[in-house]
Amino acid sequence: MDRGDNLSAVICKLCGEAFTLPDEDEVDRHLPRVLLCGHIYCTSCLLSIQCDSVIRCPECEVELTVPEGGVHELQEDSRIIGLIYTAKMNKIKSLRCERSKYRRRSKLPTSTEVNTMAENMEQPADIEKIEKALDEALARAAENLAQLEYIHETLTTGLAEQVKRERARLEMEIKQAADKSLHAIQKWKEVQLNQLTKLEARFSTTQTEVCSVQERIKVLETAMQMAREVRRVPFLEKYCTLDKVLETLQAPVDNQSFNMKCITVGSGISCVFQSESLNQSLSLSLKVEVSSPKQLSQSPPKGHQPGSSPRKSPWQRTEGRNSNSIPPSRNKFPRPKKHDQETQRGNSSPLQGSSPSPRHRQGSSLSRHSLTSDLETPDVIIEELLDEGQEHALPPTGPELANDKWRIHKRRKSLYDNKRNVSQWVVVTHIVNPCHFYVRYVAEKRESETLSKKINHLCCRDSCRRFTTCDTMETGSTIFVKWEEIWWRASVVEVLKNGCVEAVKSCPVDQLASIRVFFLDCGLTKSITIQSEEGTTESLLKAVNNHLKKVGEAVNVELGYFAPQAIRCSLKDLVPYDLTKGWSEEAQVEFHRVVGSAAVEMRPLGQDGDSLLVDLRKAPMDQSSDVPISVREYLVFIEVARFYSPVTLGRKPLLYYPAVCPNINKELNAVVSHINNPADFYIQLVDNIESLLLSAKLQDCYNATTMAGEEDLNVYCPVIGQAYVARYDDKLWYRAQVIGHPGGRKVEVQYVDFGNKNILSVSDLRKIKDEFFALPSMAIHCCLSDMVPLDGETWSDACTNRFIKLAHQKLVTMVATATVPKSEPLPVKLFESGLNGPLDNIAELLVKEELACFREGLSKSNDDSAIWDPPLELGFATEGTDSANQKITGDQNEEPLEFQPQLKLPAQLKDLKVRVSHVNSPSSFYVQLTQNDSQLKRMCELMKQECANMEPQDVKWKADMYCAAHINGVWERGQIGSDVTSSNIAEVIRCDHGNTVKLHVSNLRLLPSSLIGSLALECTLTDIRPAGGRSTWTATACDLISYYLTGASAVMTIEELTDERPVPVTLFCSNRMGQFVSIADFLASEGLALKKRKPRDAVIQNPKETDEQSLVSETQVDGSGDKKNTPSNPSLVPLPFVSSLSTPIHPKPAPRTIMSAEKVNTQLYQPPELPCLGHIQISVCAITEDGLIYARTQNAECQLEQLRERIQQSMKTLPRQKPYTWKSVLGCAVIGPDMLWYRGQLLEVLGGHVKVQYVDCGLVENIPVVHVYPLLLCDDVPQLCMPCQLHGINPVGGRWQGDAVALMKEMLLNRCVDIQVMELPNDPRGPLTVELFLDGLSLSKILCHHDHASMDRTVSPQKGHSVMSPAPILDDWDIDTEGQRGPEEPMLGPFIYPNLPQEGEQFRVKVKHLLTPNELFLWPLEGIADEEVDGETLDEALTRINANINSLPRLTNFPHGGPCLAEYSDGKYYRARLIKITSVEPVMVLVQHVDFGSDDTLPTSKLRQMPAELLGFSLRALKVKVAGFKAPSVSKQGDVLPYSPKWSVKAAMHMIDLLHCNISATVVAREPELTVLLYGEERELIHLPLVSSGLAELE
Repeated sequence: MDRGDNLSAVICKLCGEAFTLPDEDEVDRHLPRVLLCGHIYCTSCLLSIQCDSVIRCPECEVELTVPEGGVHELQEDSRIIGLIYTAKMNKIKSLRCERSKYRRRSKLPTSTEVNTMAENMEQPADIEKIEKALDEALARAAENLAQLEYIHETLTTGLAEQVKRERARLEMEIKQAADKSLHAIQKWKEVQLNQLTKLEARFSTTQTEVCSVQERIKVLETAMQMAREVRRVPFLEKYCTLDKVLETLQAPVDNQSFNMKCITVGSGISCVFQSESLNQSLSLSLKVEVSSPKQLSQSPPKGHQPGSSPRKSPWQRTEGRNSNSIPPSRNKFPRPKKHDQETQRGNSSPLQGSSPSPRHRQGSSLSRHSLTSDLETPDVIIEELLDEGQEHALPPTGPELANDKWRIHKRRKSLYDNKRNVSQWVVVTHIVNPCHFYVRYVAEKRESETLSKKINHLCCRDSCRRFTTCDTMETGSTIFVKWEEIWWRASVVEVLKNGCVEAVKSCPVDQLASIRVFFLDCGLTKSITIQSEEGTTESLLKAVNNHLKKVGEAVNVELGYFAPQAIRCSLKDLVPYDLTKGWSEEAQVEFHRVVGSAAVEMRPLGQDGDSLLVDLRKAPMDQSSDVPISVREYLVFIEVARFYSPVTLGRKPLLYYPAVCPNINKELNAVVSHINNPADFYIQLVDNIESLLLSAKLQDCYNATTMAGEEDLNVYCPVIGQAYVARYDDKLWYRAQVIGHPGGRKVEVQYVDFGNKNILSVSDLRKIKDEFFALPSMAIHCCLSDMVPLDGETWSDACTNRFIKLAHQKLVTMVATATVPKSEPLPVKLFESGLNGPLDNIAELLVKEELACFREGLSKSNDDSAIWDPPLELGFATEGTDSANQKITGDQNEEPLEFQPQLKLPAQLKDLKVRVSHVNSPSSFYVQLTQNDSQLKRMCELMKQECANMEPQDVKWKADMYCAAHINGVWERGQIGSDVTSSNIAEVIRCDHGNTVKLHVSNLRLLPSSLIGSLALECTLTDIRPAGGRSTWTATACDLISYYLTGASAVMTIEELTDERPVPVTLFCSNRMGQFVSIADFLASEGLALKKRKPRDAVIQNPKETDEQSLVSETQVDGSGDKKNTPSNPSLVPLPFVSSLSTPIHPKPAPRTIMSAEKVNTQLYQPPELPCLGHIQISVCAITEDGLIYARTQNAECQLEQLRERIQQSMKTLPRQKPYTWKSVLGCAVIGPDMLWYRGQLLEVLGGHVKVQYVDCGLVENIPVVHVYPLLLCDDVPQLCMPCQLHGINPVGGRWQGDAVALMKEMLLNRCVDIQVMELPNDPRGPLTVELFLDGLSLSKILCHHDHASMDRTVSPQKGHSVMSPAPILDDWDIDTEGQRGPEEPMLGPFIYPNLPQEGEQFRVKVKHLLTPNELFLWPLEGIADEEVDGETLDEALTRINANINSLPRLTNFPHGGPCLAEYSDGKYYRARLIKITSVEPVMVLVQHVDFGSDDTLPTSKLRQMPAELLGFSLRALKVKVAGFKAPSVSKQGDVLPYSPKWSVKAAMHMIDLLHCNISATVVAREPELTVLLYGEERELIHLPLVSSGLAELE
């Protein structure tokens, strides 16, 4: 083939084959034909997409009517035919020229001439003989070489064209298939395209032939070279085998010697894309198939076009399916005759003729194959071929329709994904019992409606289908039956004749008594009794024809193209619960109740005779968490059915996250929630506030659901192990997990947040929502560590009861002792909790009472009573978090402190919270005040700013010079310890930490004088001295105190403040028991220090010192035994046990005394001073959950600062904490998180916590009771914070929702706003009624705009107090804004409505959009069809504007009804009208396309400002109401329009069908809305068929 004549360049876009001219023995199957829309396809493709004399263009989807002669009567494309003919002639001409050229080149002297020349030579005879033979051989060889070169060039060119053509086809298929998958398989596409580089390997035959020719050329060239050398030097003949050389040179070469047909064979690779739409989901199958190669001259399968799917049946196209079909490849088709085209309707012709592919497989074998296919091969594809003889076969009748054979033959003319376990959506139409019911595919709903319309049309208008006395009713025949006022097709199952008791096979119609029929399309079997009042033949025939209609042969053939809709199914492996009684009526009722009339998911599991074995699954409400309901499992669960074979569930249940076990050796407060025995109980950690919030949210959600949408969360078939929400005996909802099915519609559950189990009814179970999966299980499964029963096996009731009495539902302290797998209980130690920390070990109490015993080798638990905070290096994150929280809380209540580079000690020198940064010895260690954490952070930032860009300087560093040191990547303040020598290594003391490091001088910079200082304080412990009479501390003492104190948090009291350093202090650290221990006493008890001797008079003061120490201990420990703002680091090594004396005799502990609670009464603080009515400014400080806004006036802000100073001065020390009765306490004093005093009001007592409101800022908190004191601070000062409520606004639902409160907090907190006081409360402590403004915007209107509230129309503004916006802020400023503002968006006017004819005049219209059957958008075609403005039409103007759409600015103003340009789904912009803003985050705007009537919700990025000239065009879509009819008062249709429930979907579809013709209208009324009457082509009212079919009523 000539390279320049590549005929594949002109190819059909649908099948990918080149257009060809028909030969003498070939039909014009690839002749190019032109559709009316201008697109060109081959004849074969047009035949394949023809349906009912209609062709829908695959490219523009325009439906075109085929001429009477069929596709072959369509006009050929003469341009392409001329190109093909010209290329063909050029090819023939070029081949002839090449042959003649080769002949001239190979023309040599003949043998006769050689002989004549040889006679004239005077050489020896043998040489002449040799030369003669060589010359003959060379001549023959030259001819052979030319022929081989021609063959080689042909094969090489053919191979290149072959690879190129196949590559182009495969690239097109792969790219189209990848595009259909919407980028989900982009990686797959790239891999497949890369594989095409190895495509030549698929043409092994062609490559073998090429290699063979190359080898032959090589051998021939070698022989020719040898012959030439022998010819030149004759004596070389001795060194070669001349006979073999001659044989090689003379060997003939022709086309038959090589397989020239190999270049016409395809690669056998094809790309297939399959999809099936299943209830808003899409299952994809994308595969590259490798099959036997096919001839490239044959038509490639049409189904390889992934997007076109030309082999779909008409019903598949109606449903919009995307399944791709691969029909058999075809060789040659007979030219169809005209009458054949009319009878076959154009769609059967492509399926006739011979085919080299395998013959048609029967439907039954297909079903068996599909039902037994391997589950691990999802890419199995079954190709279905149709035999010619089956095209007109009549459908089977009776229940055997459940077999898919007919459906596969008649409706699946292409690929059908008939794999095992491929789900399909169906509707259950009729139920006999769970093993005998009928379903209909949801995908065939449109086909079912079309069939019903066709049958009712035939029965209502064709009188020739009435039965006569000559007709006979036979069993198995197909008839039309009227049921519920609708005609159905049915098969006769049983016939009863008058006078006969038993059924007969056939009976004359006039002797018919009753008939039993099976409805083919719903599966119902019904008996119809023929009754006649008069008893005459005419009356009997009339009764028969009222219920039955005859189906003629032609009608039967026509309806044969509609597959029967009812498919018989059976639930697999299901038998009646009581086999002796069979299926109960309850089973049928429950089956019908669970499936209802909605679509369900059907999973084929096998086939049994004429029934499909399936499982039905009800669709889940939420794909992420809800479980589909298996009907089989549900029927088994409610005990109306049983499984007779094991059933394996196809999915894993949803499980809760397991409980988070605490770290070992860490003390935590907990409540024992449930006890089975000492080795099996559950605890809840009390410091988890999320558990309380979880319980409250559960009640709110599921109690509200019970009232509103209970059906959405009901559980029908609980799965063992599945997470649910269950109702307990107290009628509250808790999270639970199903652990068993005891029977009787009961389930056994375990409450995962408490540990107890319960058996309850399935009606008390609900599906769990996603938000309740966030938290893990709260109940931790535990056992007492190292405890065993007395008998070693079972726990006695006495032991269990005693353990319950000691611990159940009580606050305890727990310590985990080991790490175990999550499936085993956690071994713990439990301690009874007291006010000052843990008391008795519960395990020891049980052992002491001889109810249990320890394991062998253990006699008693060794608890360390003095466990201190470990070093900072291993657990600084906890303290950092606490500091951050402290800082944030402090920022909310006070202004940030001014930066101070030098440490300044507070006036209060007692009980300072510090952090030990470095320890040299007990006489020299450094601490940092935790209140200076913000100063340290600020210092780090300043050092980084000052030193990051400083260049190194040549400085001679001397001792005591200050510097900036770069230590571990951070710039810090330092001081040189000694002069720097020639080694350039400097000893630097870290000013803010105290330790010394060695650095190279390149890491040093000069420190600015403004930053010189230190935030670390050097201290020494008082009252102790080194042991052993030494003057210095031993290394053991220094290492021990350094190990346990470095990085630890502590409480410090400065004994004497002097300018000398170190400062004498006393230091206390808390152990894990929550008790504060003096570091000096600890060193003394360890024998590493001795107490300093004191004068006798100092001993008298010892009780006072003891009291002060106990005061520190009591005030710094809360009820839980934890330090306030002094976090411990549990992951570190604990300190050894501290004994009180060094002697072996331990002192007896002091007897415990129980202090009685002191009764205290306090009054409320004075109410706030209320402002006058009118406009004021306030500062919002808090917003409560009920929407109350707490604010302070400008005067109150000033008083607040004075009040803080007064309170802190009056409270120098902490009052002694005592047990109080809080019931009579109202006003109180509170220690805040920043360790400052605040005034509060006690709201509620919650165990060890109280709910307190800060009266001067409105904030409400739950805090430990140890931070609250029943005393009044500055009771002469009234409350500085006053509550406010918004005026004239009602929150949605009667109370403020969480998102509304969050919005108000985001907008108002810590902000100064303007308010208009509308009304003062009667109670001075009550809320003010105000109108609040944010920069001139009303807060009430903002909340209403976000749908959080609605305006109260019943509230009228009071006289003299009208709400006025505050004056603009810029009024008092002389600011020139000229030229600073951007161009303002022009405000366009409204759209122009077209002028309609006068009332009563008819005019032609075109319907643009339909809302309901009597509300639609239309456009008058007369008068404004060719409307022009400035010489161009609307379409031309929009085309011009869309060409440069990016030059138009975006929309900035969004007035209701404002004009704009909005982007449509085709990417172009059209005129639109703004309707409303639907969402704020992200901003979405609802617009209406004014020229089409449709609505769309778009982001602001797809809206543009409309040019003013487009307003000159009138609207192309007018909303009108169609008069004369209305929605039916009683609707019998199931599906309704969601936005207009009074109209059914069927009515809307019927109205759309009626509007597909030439419509005219007359105006009936213009006010209050435009009302018209619509007429059809025959001037009849368009809505009359709608009324006659019962889908509407006359108005």
